Amino acid sequence: MIAETVDAGYPDNKDLTIDPVTGVPSLAVRRAGERTASAEKLEEALSERLPAHSVLEHLARAAHWTDWWKRPGPRSGSEPKLKEPLPRYVTTAFVYGSGLGPAQAVRHMRGSVTAHELGAIAKRHFTIPVLNRCGADVVNAHAGLDLTAAWGDGSVAAVDGTMMDTVIDNLLAETSIRYGGHGGIAHHLVSDTYVALFSRFIPCGVWEAVYLIDSLLANESEVRPDTVHADTQGQSFPIFGLAHLLGIDLLPRIRNFQDLTFHRPDPQVRYRHIDALFSADPRTCIDWQLIESGWKDLMQVGLSVREGTVSSVTLLRRLNNHSRKNQIYRVFREVGRAVRTAVLLRYLSDPQLREQITRATNKAEAYNGYTKWLHFGGDGYLRSRDPELQEKAVKFLDLMANSIIFSTTVDMTDTLRQMAAQGWELSPDDIAALSPHRRDNVLRFGDYDTATLHIPPGPYDSALRLPADGL
Repeated sequence: MIAETVDAGYPDNKDLTIDPVTGVPSLAVRRAGERTASAEKLEEALSERLPAHSVLEHLARAAHWTDWWKRPGPRSGSEPKLKEPLPRYVTTAFVYGSGLGPAQAVRHMRGSVTAHELGAIAKRHFTIPVLNRCGADVVNAHAGLDLTAAWGDGSVAAVDGTMMDTVIDNLLAETSIRYGGHGGIAHHLVSDTYVALFSRFIPCGVWEAVYLIDSLLANESEVRPDTVHADTQGQSFPIFGLAHLLGIDLLPRIRNFQDLTFHRPDPQVRYRHIDALFSADPRTCIDWQLIESGWKDLMQVGLSVREGTVSSVTLLRRLNNHSRKNQIYRVFREVGRAVRTAVLLRYLSDPQLREQITRATNKAEAYNGYTKWLHFGGDGYLRSRDPELQEKAVKFLDLMANSIIFSTTVDMTDTLRQMAAQGWELSPDDIAALSPHRRDNVLRFGDYDTATLHIPPGPYDSALRLPADGL
């Protein structure tokens, strides 16, 4: 059906040109829309008015507002014996998230806490599942702010990885040709509302796309995206097939679409305008009988993955190009061929979809840049050689980044509400152009005062309450 629609709309598609001889498609380059003068003016005025807080203050505000600090505790399940646990947990998240490490951080805290105490809290009170739940608390609170609706509704997300350097002699570290360095990959699932829904630390040598499905399923927040974008690394036939079974609309950014095969639904099918796109080799046509015969097995696999009985990472690692004699692989590949062909046709025919993919992947890349900026301690290295502590470091960094984004969005909401009361005309488009990945309101350096972290900041107002012609 999608092929017939694209074929009928081809004469009106001014962006797409298909070479009648080679069948190679080309897309006209669309320049990204530049920020309007009014949006630039709003950005400048907002930057001047936003209050600045230290990283610790941002973290403490988010902890008070979301109560994520109530999640950690001794593994025995008993109540923590710490005096004032909130400041201790906030400080631990900052120390490990920023990469400073306990020994360096305590030198800037005037004896309020010891390095041994911070190390023990990180090891004994914070587990990886606990950190996942802490992050979900912040994501849920952020989703409840009116301002986030200007950026997205949470139904769209993007996955992307960024290199994190490590010391050489550890289990996960590898030299990456793609990223140019030695270490591992912090792999993030980033919502269209700018926060990370899930992250993990993976080796450089793996195909990042195999973690895409697992990140979606491991997300514990109330923000549940059903459309996922990725870069060119985020595609393969089995991944398209599994995503389709799980009801996930996988739409990667496809840079090499000219080199990919478009599979015909039937050897006899021909199209008036776009027929040259499709392979003339009958062996590349979709084998619907193979899909029908293996559909029961596919459904069993899909249900097992959704229920957590089978790891999608393990499954997709096994369903690679070396599995050609595997019946399950062959069925997944066939479903993937059909789904990817439909995605390619949608990509070539819908400029709004291409813009959405670009926006989502740009937000994921911006999040990566933001976390690198926040991970300023230890020259940006992950110092630990323990895989569990490396994973924790990435999740501490996410908890810190999401907390700062949430705290910043609250301040942005307050400031925009004040500006509206002062007579500013705030259009939805100008507000949508703003980003909470701000740096001018985050103080990274200096002495880190922990004496006031226990003091609640007062309740926040999630409502934007702009005039009727605004949001």
